[in-house]
Amino acid sequence: MTVNLSLIALFVWLVVANMAAMLPSTDNHWRRAYGLMATGLPLLVWIFWENPVWVGMLALVAGLSVLRWPLIYLIRWLRRKAGP
Repeated sequence: MTVNLSLIALFVWLVVANMAAMLPSTDNHWRRAYGLMATGLPLLVWIFWENPVWVGMLALVAGLSVLRWPLIYLIRWLRRKAGP
């Protein structure tokens, strides 16, 4: 049985993200969200590289569930830019 380091890193990222969300913040957690995005994107590429596509998609869904508010704000911004 081989150890898949990319999935272990994903689970560590998820635990750190959830613990960071529990701590109080003065900027509504945006600084932490930027850090999670900066570390999550290379991690996601690594997961897609080492694993089947469906595992990468599950990791993407897990990451988007953690970072749902930045995603919601991005969608709102894109809708405003697209116009009426």
